[in-house]
Amino acid sequence: MPLTPDDVLRYLDEHGIAVRTYSHPPVHTVAESQALRGDIPGAHTKNLFLRDGKKTYFLVTLEENTPVDLKSLRGRIGARGGLSFASADALMDLLGVLPGSVSLLALVNDTERQVQVAIDARLMAAPLVNCHPVTNEKTTSLSPAQVQAFLATTGHVAALLALDESTSPS
Repeated sequence: MPLTPDDVLRYLDEHGIAVRTYSHPPVHTVAESQALRGDIPGAHTKNLFLRDGKKTYFLVTLEENTPVDLKSLRGRIGARGGLSFASADALMDLLGVLPGSVSLLALVNDTERQVQVAIDARLMAAPLVNCHPVTNEKTTSLSPAQVQAFLATTGHVAALLALDESTSPS
């Protein structure tokens, strides 16, 4: 059974990852998040839950304003065949979240490590990275070191993406 937001926050605490979490109205898109989240400091994310032609799943976490071309992204994350957005069913089965609540913290539910992770290097250079703790009604702030510590506790290793004009749509 997927962890609840309180379970995720407890998990972080039990692993010595002290975070700050903010409550806000539910947000489903980057635009809604920007309008409703208030003045939460740090870099804010958008998360793409993708699958390739071989049914390999990827969680790609980017700075919220980063444009991405899936064709250019494919080779950078090691996808085979075309990339497309994974289904809501796969999202629930693998990460235990609904659309609109996808984030790095949902990897706590991927206990069999079926999802490959890629993170925009610019996020890891920010003082804080903001993620939903498996609900789009909260935002949790982690330092890059805390993101790495969290990933280590889940057994995930993230590929860092140096995104530039070659990954943006023309």
